[in-house]
Amino acid sequence: MKTVDKILQRIKREGAVSARQLADEMGMTTMGIRQHLQAMEDDGLVDFSDIRVKVGRPTRHWSLTAEGHRRFADSHGDLAVSVIDSVQTLFGDEGLEKVIQQRQEKTLQHYRDMLKDCHNLKAKLETLAYLREKEGYMAELQETDDGFLLIENHCPICQAAKRCPSLCNSEKQIFTTVLGDEYSVTREEHIIQGQRRCTYKVCARE
Repeated sequence: MKTVDKILQRIKREGAVSARQLADEMGMTTMGIRQHLQAMEDDGLVDFSDIRVKVGRPTRHWSLTAEGHRRFADSHGDLAVSVIDSVQTLFGDEGLEKVIQQRQEKTLQHYRDMLKDCHNLKAKLETLAYLREKEGYMAELQETDDGFLLIENHCPICQAAKRCPSLCNSEKQIFTTVLGDEYSVTREEHIIQGQRRCTYKVCARE
């Protein structure tokens, strides 16, 4: 993988980062990383903000621009939007909802099959994160003080979801159903709302 692609992947998954952090992680000089970042800025892929620190000069942190995020966009996004428009034109809103419901049921059954041997919440979420990673969501799982955080750093159906918000509601409903009534699922960050990633807080119901 090219250095530029590694930098894009790092920022996409973990957010804003300094040149020094990238240099340490990639085994390169800070000057070498800065040269890559400058070239990427010239291409419109990254931008920076200077964050004040208690002592010394502000630290420059780099993040992806809209163009940088588009490097990860679903290559079939335009086609998906076109299909959604066609279904809605031919069969109306009710027909579109039936298509989304069928997709939800098919995905739910697949996840249930994959999670059937998972006997606790952590095992279920680890498997779910693995499945979502394979589907292109750049998924990861973090344990918190009161539960877990399922993180999706990318949305491969973003264009379709913007056109049809029911797709996003369907995703959350799938998680809620497959994990069981004893757990609550709350979406805390949402790419469609302009945030960097989607996150779902999962914890036991009181």
